[in-house]
Amino acid sequence: MMTNTPDFLKKIIARKEQEVIECKKIISFDNMMKKAYDDRETLDFYQALRDKVDLKQNAIIAEIKKASPSKGILRENFNPVEIAKSYEAHGAACLSVLTDKDFFQGDDQYLIDVREAVSLPILRKEFIIDPYQVLEARVMGADCILLIAACLSDGEMEILAQHAMQLNMDILVEVHNAEELKRALKLPLIMIGINNRNLRTFDVSLQTTVDLLSEIK
Repeated sequence: MMTNTPDFLKKIIARKEQEVIECKKIISFDNMMKKAYDDRETLDFYQALRDKVDLKQNAIIAEIKKASPSKGILRENFNPVEIAKSYEAHGAACLSVLTDKDFFQGDDQYLIDVREAVSLPILRKEFIIDPYQVLEARVMGADCILLIAACLSDGEMEILAQHAMQLNMDILVEVHNAEELKRALKLPLIMIGINNRNLRTFDVSLQTTVDLLSEIK
């Protein structure tokens, strides 16, 4: 974990560390790995986006999220499967499904159910800090994982990325500033996502994207 991680992220990461410990007591790392490698082939998350761009269409990663710490409940009548089907019907390239329970009211089952209902590539949107969570994502049916640079060291990002690539999963690295972008660009075979929200203050500025795009060659 990064030593200068914002307090809110520290709270989340501490919870994730405990979750991983609890989950490993139910299914061991080795057994989860066996499940992950026995699972179906992945869908190409990156290529689904690239195909939309090549057709000069909007390459949208449509998010399935019930709530957030800053906004509270976003949708009272929340049916992830119906939302996913609607996104697919209206041309989304890929889906992003929140699985964090404590802070975003997500659930692993949401991703599992959505995977059964649609044929689009899916990202597990989660605070991933341990290789075990990468294996979980694959078993749930995810095709891509999210790595948040603000809460991972370079070494941790590299290890998690390696596990994902071994499972033929894509990787989306979230960055908020130039330093995080520089770190993310060291990784192979990744996509960059710019978060306009400052996780230290929760302020949002679209200028963040404008500034960081100029740093990408």
